[in-house]
Amino acid sequence: MVLLSFDIEEFDMPFEYGKTISFEDQISISRVGTIAILDLLDKHQVKATFFCTVTFAENIPDLIKRIVDTGHELASHGYYHSDFKPEHLLQSKLKLEELSGQEIIGYRMARMMPVDEREVEKAGYSYNSSINPTYLPGRYNNFHVSRTYFKQNNVLQLPASVSPWVRFPLFWLSFHNLPLGIYKSLAKWAYQKDHYLNIYFHPWEFTDLNDFERFGFPAYVRKNTGEQMIARMDNFIAYLKGKQYPFGTIQQFLKPLIHDVKKQR
Repeated sequence: MVLLSFDIEEFDMPFEYGKTISFEDQISISRVGTIAILDLLDKHQVKATFFCTVTFAENIPDLIKRIVDTGHELASHGYYHSDFKPEHLLQSKLKLEELSGQEIIGYRMARMMPVDEREVEKAGYSYNSSINPTYLPGRYNNFHVSRTYFKQNNVLQLPASVSPWVRFPLFWLSFHNLPLGIYKSLAKWAYQKDHYLNIYFHPWEFTDLNDFERFGFPAYVRKNTGEQMIARMDNFIAYLKGKQYPFGTIQQFLKPLIHDVKKQR
């Protein structure tokens, strides 16, 4: 199964590059990108998982309704994107359930940072998708972690997909910077080896990020954003559908395993 997921959040990334951006712009940019994503998913009639911060969800009630009403999964991306406390695990779950009317069973830590699995379990999540099982200097050092899903502390762990053997990451930056044909080949390799593909993106990638003075992003971040990103994702989804790969939410994919986890609690 192809598991597309989108970390929808207030667009605070310019702060990492020494730029300031108003809260209103953080919300509006991510809102535009989220609409572009939903339109693409509607076009291809595929379902995905949206990991959302409470801060963003509170500012886009119409899009939260659209996500739920069109059969996508809503999961937690924390309360805020740039601040984390252990109590936010339960608080974000409860608030997102209140806002959406749906049970929230999945979690992804902002920026795929480590999170205490005991706290994730205590907050009542069934799965956590916060691991990128590769090595990136200054960001990830997870060669020791399983490439594929596993259970830890009664929580299912669903790492992001990487290529077999060399563990080349198939995350959003690879999608922007590799020739699309090479990315497709790596994705196909991972799918055939693991029988699923778990890849993640962000709404702001679907907006134009080329204004260096405004955002401060290096070339590898702003490459193929906006309309180019929309076209590449359109092409990529069509390619996967042409391979007859089924699409679904993470909850659908893990459903048999989630049932066993809940019985053990």
